[in-house]
Amino acid sequence: MSNKVNSYGWKALMGSAVGYAMDGFDLLILGFMLSAISADLSLSPTQAGSLVTWTLIGAVAGGIIFGALSDKYGRVRVLTWTIVLFAVFTGLCAFAQGYWDLLIYRTIAGIGLGGEFGIGMALAAEAWPARHRAKASSYVALGWQVGVLAAALLTPLLLPVIGWRGMFLVGIFPAFVAWYLRAKLHEPEVFVQKQAEVATGKRQSPFKLLIKDVATAKVSLGMVVLTSVQNFGYYGIMIWLPNFLSKQLGFSLTKSGVWTAVTVCGMMAGIWIFGRLADRIGRKPSFLLFQIGAVISIIAYSQLTDPAIMLFAGAALGMFVNGMMGGYGALMSEAYPTEARATAQNVLFNLGRAVGGFGPVIVGAVVSAYSFKIAIALLAVIYVIDMIATVFLIPELKGKALK
Repeated sequence: MSNKVNSYGWKALMGSAVGYAMDGFDLLILGFMLSAISADLSLSPTQAGSLVTWTLIGAVAGGIIFGALSDKYGRVRVLTWTIVLFAVFTGLCAFAQGYWDLLIYRTIAGIGLGGEFGIGMALAAEAWPARHRAKASSYVALGWQVGVLAAALLTPLLLPVIGWRGMFLVGIFPAFVAWYLRAKLHEPEVFVQKQAEVATGKRQSPFKLLIKDVATAKVSLGMVVLTSVQNFGYYGIMIWLPNFLSKQLGFSLTKSGVWTAVTVCGMMAGIWIFGRLADRIGRKPSFLLFQIGAVISIIAYSQLTDPAIMLFAGAALGMFVNGMMGGYGALMSEAYPTEARATAQNVLFNLGRAVGGFGPVIVGAVVSAYSFKIAIALLAVIYVIDMIATVFLIPELKGKALK
């Protein structure tokens, strides 16, 4: 493959990034709409919260199922299936009459949503040349943040006008865009070649290929540690810290959402920088640099008390804590063969998401039992564990040809 990105590469990237933006957009608008849905359908707080929980459970299941299906039947084909499933059941949410039918629609829409990350990352990695692969995966990761920002900007404007049912119909729009983009794509060359090879021999289970030998199992363990810390840090900081700052320290800026917006901008800058850095100096040095940055910025942040300084420091914190999202797609694409690539992306990242999802609960419990300083120290320690895993378990794969 040449070092130049061709038109197919850009189309594959756009289709993948739009799909991942759809994930971010959908999950955030659901959070904004919970109170309106609860009032209209007379839901209890537990029922309202379960709509989010079951969307995420559906996403984990969908990630595992569709990742394996795409390794067998094709990236573009299976991504199209996930889009159709998501679009149909998101549309049905607009017509829900009560808790149970809405819960079923949300869960199935979540299953469709779940395949996006891993299949999109595999598709982009296979469509781009090795020297730009981390850049491609960083662009796909940026899709999520663009979706989150779009939801944050559009929901306050549209929800009072079209209501929660109308918002679910708006949620279908990115699915149509992604479907249109994918209709113009063919399968990547590396996937087609591998399919021809596998057709003449015995196909191995993509799940078994994640632990086929000691070296591969070691990499898989390392990736689970990295993605667990990624999600733990992200959810621990983004869900719990703004609440803490406003309630404990009385910072009005957090109530207006300015802190969150600035931090998200820092995260976007971090992802963009990481992709370029990883292509230039390598995957391992880039991860270690950002992990060290996360430790330093978390500890430094805990010492601040001035609202204006904390606002700008939030951007630096976001950059280091979430910037590493720009590298997982490339690293996992290079670590696993074509017949298990999308499975690896979805299984390993979702395992990390499952572990990291406990972040807000654990951080909140530590704050209640001890103090803010201890909770911050805990967050800093997990990034030190991240560094140890990177040094001892993760290989350097910059420039590796995909097989």
